[in-house]
Amino acid sequence: MPPKKQQAAPEKILLGRPSNNLKIGVVGLPNTGKSLFFNVLTNSNVLSANYPFATIDPSEGRVAVPDTRFDELCAMYKPASKVPAFLTVLDIAGLVKGASSGAGLGNAFLSHIRAVDGIFHMLRCFIDPDIAHVEDEVDPVRDMEIIHEELRLKDEEFLIKKVEDLGKLAARAGQGADAKTKKEDYEIAKKVLDWVQVQKKDVRTGDWTSREVEVLNTMHLLTAKPVIYLANLSEKDYIRKKNKFLPKVKAWIDANNRGDLLIPFSGALEEKLMTMDEAQRTEYLKSLGEGVQSALPKIIVAGYQALQLVYFFTAGADEVRAWTVRKQSKAPQAAGVIHTDFERGFIMADVMKFADLKELGSEAAVKAAGKYAQRGREYIVEDGDICHFKFNVTTQPKKK
Repeated sequence: MPPKKQQAAPEKILLGRPSNNLKIGVVGLPNTGKSLFFNVLTNSNVLSANYPFATIDPSEGRVAVPDTRFDELCAMYKPASKVPAFLTVLDIAGLVKGASSGAGLGNAFLSHIRAVDGIFHMLRCFIDPDIAHVEDEVDPVRDMEIIHEELRLKDEEFLIKKVEDLGKLAARAGQGADAKTKKEDYEIAKKVLDWVQVQKKDVRTGDWTSREVEVLNTMHLLTAKPVIYLANLSEKDYIRKKNKFLPKVKAWIDANNRGDLLIPFSGALEEKLMTMDEAQRTEYLKSLGEGVQSALPKIIVAGYQALQLVYFFTAGADEVRAWTVRKQSKAPQAAGVIHTDFERGFIMADVMKFADLKELGSEAAVKAAGKYAQRGREYIVEDGDICHFKFNVTTQPKKK
């Protein structure tokens, strides 16, 4: 008797908004270098000033995601149009202690954080007597704790009300499948509230089931968002790769949110590089010593990945383009990013891997090697796939 076919494990739902159009916000205390970072990242002109709340309304910008695969595809196809993937970044004004209860411009800023899908947490790790600190002295660990506590308190406030509301719905629900769902939602909300209020932990650090994630994703909690810590160093410290605050910052992250990424950079250096042309930048970085590079490409890629985004390519003489989709997207949903008709009338996807195209040199060679695959509806699109979608949409007859 043949062995029973093992069922594939169900796909775990990703924590976060199920969208391909996700944004990351720059968050931190005032005067940590948020707006300067946003300026150099997006090459825009947001007010960057030496006083709190220089940025009141969140500014939004897009920055191309650097990828040598995209560059090589453009060199290969020499297309008329080139469209890379983009990361959307919001510059959010500084939070202060007590923001969760309205201190500073707290509640407005917290609503701006609720609207983004990930966080660049900016830490001031430089000392400059000419730039004021809202807490009077530089201490990035204390600053981290302030921000985390304000976000946690706001989630706690939201969850207390949510548990109360779901409890009322569950009590009135009666019997049946709908009643069971309401009671499950109530129990899940209580579990999350305990995690945030009693355990005092971020939602994103919990080990949640797919059913729990399904409920969490309706709440848009602040501590559920992925976080990348950006340590803003002086140019001198960044060049010598040494800073007295960094070991303490790393120890705090390991103790509280193990696995989160910490990226040192220098806003002062990046601002200087922004004023130079490419040749000048190359020469200046070379003069600083071996291995000194702009940290922006690493930060952009990390932000994109933190949002659980990937992209596939379409490539030809007319256009080489990177299309953003969320991880675990299947071929029809990926096709729908190009046009809704592609998803509605999806037949199949012709897929080749970038590594195969690079090694073999042409689409024809990839096909000849048997590496140009036809994929169906259940195929999960992988980062860097080069796709051609086949679809057929029958025109719907007009209703009389």
